[in-house]
Amino acid sequence: MKFSVFQVSRKGGREKNEDRMGYCYTRESGLFVLADGMGGHPEGEVAAQLALQTISALYQKEARPVIRNTTEFLTTALMAAHHQILRYAAAKGMLDTPRTTLVAALLQGAGATWVHCGDSRLYVVRDGELLTRTRDHSYLEQQSAGVIKLKRINRNILFTCLGSPTKPVFDITGPVILQQGDKLLLCSDGLWGSLSDAEIVGQLASKSVSDAVPDLVENALRVGGEHSDNVTVLAMEWETPDAFESTRGVSTDSIMDGVFASTIQAGGLDTGDDELDDASIERSIAEINEAIRRSAARKV
Repeated sequence: MKFSVFQVSRKGGREKNEDRMGYCYTRESGLFVLADGMGGHPEGEVAAQLALQTISALYQKEARPVIRNTTEFLTTALMAAHHQILRYAAAKGMLDTPRTTLVAALLQGAGATWVHCGDSRLYVVRDGELLTRTRDHSYLEQQSAGVIKLKRINRNILFTCLGSPTKPVFDITGPVILQQGDKLLLCSDGLWGSLSDAEIVGQLASKSVSDAVPDLVENALRVGGEHSDNVTVLAMEWETPDAFESTRGVSTDSIMDGVFASTIQAGGLDTGDDELDDASIERSIAEINEAIRRSAARKV
């Protein structure tokens, strides 16, 4: 597996950066994740960090060297992250819970499958054109799609996220078979809130990801001005072996089975436990599986 990857996160005009991003890979699989901690609720950066830590830990455990069932993994990982945030809030005795959006893409073989919850987006660009992008879980996006009709809507109002007391709504897409030169971009709303889809796609289409990502982030900060949101972008370009020789990127061919690489750090968070250990993640998975079992029993 070969790909070029580049990531940038800037605080903008905010007091702190609540966005988190990173990627992990094995010999035959890659996971790219971005989370945007939500303002208006406490410790958004903690929610985003916990989401990345939980998903990364599950990936490390299950990618041997591939994930057996990508859809099942993304569903379980997202829900485990949600439960981990709720557990953190309960351990802290918080009256309001930390919350975050999430978008995560899993690449295996020549296919990409992704999950998203909230308004952090994933774009796929092929041959200079937008192939597809995620649709935000916001009232504005729902109105644009003709699902609801309201007179005035704030684009920042989401109807779902991780960490909310209600079960998160999420969408899974794929697998989409990748072609040489396809580019995937994950971003927080600090990017697409300042730049149009056409501007984002245009930059990705005309440049390498290592050139396009910094330019996109700088343009978004410039448009956003002194009150700019956090702007975070993680992008990758899919490479075939023949094309890879002349580019700078990641090749997993030399990685041995069982080896796991990650840019996602533990973060040193006070999570209420000594660490984000296997036991706490297993508790989340057990709770999810039990809920699925009860739901299936009710339908019989």
